[in-house]
Amino acid sequence: MSGMAGRALVLGGGGVTGVAWELGIVAGLVEEGIDLTAADLIVGTSAGSVVGAIIASGEPVAAAYERQLQPPPVTDRSARLGLALILRYVVAAATARDPQRVRAKIGALSLRARTIPEQERRRVIADRLRSADWPTTQRLLVTAVAADDGEFVIFDRDSSVSLVDAVSASCAVPGVWPPATVNGRRYIDGGARSPANVDLATECDRVVVLAPITAALRRDGRPGRQLAALPAARGLLIAPDREAARAIGSNVLDGARRTAAARAGMAQARTVASAVRSVWSAS
Repeated sequence: MSGMAGRALVLGGGGVTGVAWELGIVAGLVEEGIDLTAADLIVGTSAGSVVGAIIASGEPVAAAYERQLQPPPVTDRSARLGLALILRYVVAAATARDPQRVRAKIGALSLRARTIPEQERRRVIADRLRSADWPTTQRLLVTAVAADDGEFVIFDRDSSVSLVDAVSASCAVPGVWPPATVNGRRYIDGGARSPANVDLATECDRVVVLAPITAALRRDGRPGRQLAALPAARGLLIAPDREAARAIGSNVLDGARRTAAARAGMAQARTVASAVRSVWSAS
């Protein structure tokens, strides 16, 4: 893909319920005759990296959606991000002018946190993906942050990194899940930079963003702000509506809410279909 051409689907972070809501939106739009899975570029951050890997695998999105309606596996345990840890992130952001230094502080906190074993978490991620192979017909970008110095890293099929490792890194919520080791270096959630990293879609002229979370530690990381700054001719940001927000609840890591979140995404797809079509189908 060269120049300003092509369609991008940007999938943001948002925990277990974010995966479910995004798959509900995508599946619902397919029913409306709009296929977001045909994107030339898919950008996945955290939960969005899971969804991106699933839909780029070629599996029918209806089947992926149906899985979200089943009880979560026992290995996919619920977790909660503690208020004290969130406050420490806020303090880190407030006391550092350099964004990379902010991320390095978050990485340091993550490296010290007590979590489940790294291999146990990697198995959970592997079970969520229908294929362990990078897509060959689409460009999939998976975002992560190096825990040692806060470097923002973008994994793709040319990175000499397995898809499971890349997604594990992108989903390593600081303080909740262990940093993921990739080629000897440890990584944390790509959402430490931005909830969706929309600015990676700069090459595309049509961009649809699904963002379960729109708040960010820094204003320049907000999905809406990043989308507005793109040179894209057409762009649309979709966040959970009131009903979806109610279904998701206050803990995005609560697996018991994923069915409700998926159904809320399916329902919301009908209300946003016209707006999405005007972006996705524009010539």
